Amino acid sequence: MNILESREGGIAILQLNRPDVLNALSSALMQDLTDRLAALAHDDAVRVVILTGSPKAFAAGADIAELSHQSAADILRSPLINRFDALRQFPKPVIAAVSGWALGGGLELVMACDMVIAGDNAHFGQPEIKIGVIPGGGGTQRLTQLVGKMRAMEMILTGDPIDADEAYRMGLVNQVVPAEDVLPAAKSLAAKIAKMPPIAVRLAKEAILSAPDLPLEAGLQHERRLFALLFSTDDQREGMQAFLEKRAPHFEGH
Repeated sequence: MNILESREGGIAILQLNRPDVLNALSSALMQDLTDRLAALAHDDAVRVVILTGSPKAFAAGADIAELSHQSAADILRSPLINRFDALRQFPKPVIAAVSGWALGGGLELVMACDMVIAGDNAHFGQPEIKIGVIPGGGGTQRLTQLVGKMRAMEMILTGDPIDADEAYRMGLVNQVVPAEDVLPAAKSLAAKIAKMPPIAVRLAKEAILSAPDLPLEAGLQHERRLFALLFSTDDQREGMQAFLEKRAPHFEGH
């Protein structure tokens, strides 16, 4: 199985499972991941998803053996690249829990997630230039948005990786923890978010992801509409009533 799935309360944990090739992102793996995300999007019991790999590698890149014989037309027709957008379009928060290597498509997969917990053994890079190509799963765009033009240029044009501490300083990851604590730290963050009102969480994610694509005034108007929309939910009434009554709220996603 390319993807292993487990549940802990409202948290679904998806593990990339090709450890013999450092979780290289084959077409089959990316299809399986897309299928699992599609199912989880409609599962109301799941409020947060954690995406992780193995201790040695989150994912060390695309499956080069699969790509090496493809033509330009093959690449243009292939759905592989579009699979990265499944995370971008997924309505619930996704936390990447990264140990070891996250290179090429692996880093692109990390950047498509919403938050990142990195082990102190993690390394991140876009080494595609070293094999004659450039990032094709969003790396040139997402990395530039996250760390700025200068650092993105350096990482992509040299292909050199950075360690977890440097990734944190650049704003590429949320937390750096000991390698053995990566999954527990991701679960702790996920559990905190899972307690929040699910509809508000979804709309907050939508608003945040739209920010780079909208002029400020359009973004503010979009935010106001989403804010107003939440006043039609039971969770909004429960949250404000609980605040006034000085008790913990119980959010049900309605």
